[in-house]
Amino acid sequence: MKLRIISVGHKMPDWVQSACIEYIKRMPREMSVEIIEIKPDKRASGKNSAVVQEAEAKRILEAAGRDYLVALDERGQEVSTLQLAERMKTWLGNGRDISLVIGGADGLHEDIKQRADWLWSLSRLTMPHGMVRVMLSEQLYRAHSVISNHPYHRE
Repeated sequence: MKLRIISVGHKMPDWVQSACIEYIKRMPREMSVEIIEIKPDKRASGKNSAVVQEAEAKRILEAAGRDYLVALDERGQEVSTLQLAERMKTWLGNGRDISLVIGGADGLHEDIKQRADWLWSLSRLTMPHGMVRVMLSEQLYRAHSVISNHPYHRE
């Protein structure tokens, strides 16, 4: 199973890149993680938020293909790390690749939310884009450590 973090945004600061790489390299081969950056659409020439979201949604869906789609959204379901680990076990059993989508500055288009197999909220807080990438990478590693009984996660 591959985990794809599809993220609208590019040119992340070095600390974001370093942190994500650190957690991603800890993942096992059977749950490899890659980050796919989607270039944000520009808000030029009178484009409104809906037009920007729609253009980004097309590129996101193209990158996700037929993957199980997880859309990160502040209105999504909040789960504990142990609950995420249980979901990850289910994903492993289903045999599909997983795309986890982080929206751009204008958020995710409604088409992405409707197509998503799961709407997940890391937090109700609005967070910087880079921080979401780092938190997501760390939580994927943490959930894996729970599944494999690694001492990284403590209860």
